[in-house]
Parts: sequence; structure tokens; C-alpha cells
Amino acid sequence: MIDSKTKMLGLIGHPVEHSLSPIMHNAALRDKNLNYVYLAFDVLPENLKYVVDGLKSLGTVDGFNVTIPHKVNIMKYLDEIDREAEFIGAVNTVKIANNKAVGYNTDGLGARRSLEEEIGKVENKNILIVGAGGAARAVAFEFAKNNNLTIINRTVEKAELLSKEISEKLNKPIYYNNLDVDIDDFDIIIHTTPIGMYPNIEAKPIIDTDGIKDNMVVMDLIYNPKETILLKEAKKHGAKTINGLGMLVYQGAIAFEIWTGVKPDIDIMKRTLYNSLKY
Repeated sequence: MIDSKTKMLGLIGHPVEHSLSPIMHNAALRDKNLNYVYLAFDVLPENLKYVVDGLKSLGTVDGFNVTIPHKVNIMKYLDEIDREAEFIGAVNTVKIANNKAVGYNTDGLGARRSLEEEIGKVENKNILIVGAGGAARAVAFEFAKNNNLTIINRTVEKAELLSKEISEKLNKPIYYNNLDVDIDDFDIIIHTTPIGMYPNIEAKPIIDTDGIKDNMVVMDLIYNPKETILLKEAKKHGAKTINGLGMLVYQGAIAFEIWTGVKPDIDIMKRTLYNSLKY
């Protein structure tokens, strides 16, 4: 029940009407009997600064998530940025306390927890990151810490820029290539582009799936549909497949704890999303 003591959490992005974050977070908040409501706000880029200032000044907002296209631009409007988010160069979670907005990034760790939940600890693996956009940044930085990483992209210059940035910050070689890379050289493939996402579910994968082997793991950050064409093809070749729902849950759970100091029930968050997506 919303009353005068209810505090607010939320999501800002453009667009946001497709987001499942409000459903997931409100279920977790009810489960823990926390007097919050989580709302989504469609924010145009030119209004970003005013929205951040406004949410800070309300006094009833404890934090919010940030999605496309604001994850980078929002950084200049925050009072502080967590070391990991600064390292990545993008923010997806903001906590407001004492009239200060502090930025974090939970995407990379969310992806790691989702992957390791399925296959155990991931280190010293040869990992291929497909894509070099916003979603790729946090995931690539996270897995580059203790694995061998190659980034590929349709525009190879973007893959080169991201690989060089990570390489300089971690002081280790991070490789890049075009889409013609030999897929069978890798243990894990992580697809970070929106190709194959609803409603364009018939879009063909941009990598050659014939190179996928039965000892590989293929993770697609897309969660709608449940199984993209890429994952279907990977499954045909006997590979272990993982969709993006786990990453959505875990990045959200980490943000939830940053805002409230309470660990949410992961199973409730997952079940809520399963029901919403009719998995």
C-alpha cells in the first residue's frame, strides 16, 4: 500500500515501456515488506540533467536504474561514481543519499553471476564477446579480469577501441577481430547485441554458428524471446545455452541491495519474470 511514507525507486531511459524491471523489483519489495514503489520514467536525453536534479531534490527517492541511452551521459550529472563504474565508463544504478547521487554498474557482475550459476567459476577461459556497444562494455570489463578475451563487431573499429581501452586499464592483452573469427577457438561465447530480440526474433545470428561445438557455452544477453535463433543453433550443435534472464535478475538484485541494504529473494524475482514472459 502506497502512503505518505512510501519511498521511490525507479528506472530512467528512453524508451522504457518494454522494461520488466518494475514488475521484478516491486515483487521483491513486497516480499521483503519494504515500503517502496519502483516506477519507470521515459526521459529524453535533453532532460537528463533536470531529471537527476529533480529526483535528488524530492527527498523520497532512494535510487534508480539507468538504461539506454543514458548509461554514459548520466555520469557527468552525478556527485560520485563508484570505482568499478568509472573503470567501465558507464552507470546503470544510482543511489541517492544525503542529497548526493552516486553511480554504480551492476551489469558485469550480474552477467558473471548468471553464467557461473549455470557452469561454475569462470576463469582462464577463452571468451568471445560479440558486439562492442553499451551492453558489451560492462560484460567485457568483468570477464577480462581473469579470462582471455576477444571482442568482435560488425564495425571492427569499435571492437578495436573497446579492446584497447580495456587492455590499457587492465594492463593485459585484449584481442579484437571482425566477424570472420574462428568460433571453435573459444570456450564461451557471449552475445551482447540486440540482434534476435523481440519483435525481430527471426533475425539471423551475425556469427557463423557452424563453428559451435558441443563443449562450448553460448550466452545471449537477450531474454525475450526465451531462445533466440543463436541459442537454438547452439543447442543443435550440443552447446550449453544461457539466455539473458539471469543477468537481468542478478544485476537487479545487486542494485536492490545497494538501495535498500537488503538481499532480495532471487527465486521470487525469477518467478515473477517467468510468469510475465510466459516462459
